[in-house]
Amino acid sequence: MVAAMLMSVVLIAGFCVLAYTLAVYALPFMLGVTAARFAYHTGAGFIGAGLVGFGAAVAAFGVLTLRSPILRLIVALVFATPATIAGYALVHGVTKESVPSEIWRQILCIVGGAFVGTSALRRSTTSARA
Repeated sequence: MVAAMLMSVVLIAGFCVLAYTLAVYALPFMLGVTAARFAYHTGAGFIGAGLVGFGAAVAAFGVLTLRSPILRLIVALVFATPATIAGYALVHGVTKESVPSEIWRQILCIVGGAFVGTSALRRSTTSARA
């Protein structure tokens, strides 16, 4: 039983690290995919849609290089908010069957979501300075 609990904690931590790593790049990627789908459905063709999607993703990621600290923080918060929600949902999905107490499950979900959101915010602001 102890081994299963330890494996669950390691798995949750691994998923949080994975979500942390992908959080910064998920929003520009999805904006690029959405722009490419829109361009394709309006008749741009496959190559044109790919170019539009790539340009939109690069522009979305380039927004993190703003000079103004206030604008950079606002953009970083926009990037980190979906990461926080995804971190909460990720931990909830992992702990649904392994944590019998609803209160402890919610505590773990909130901590996991806060960790992923804070990490994404920190990583967004760090990549903006580089």
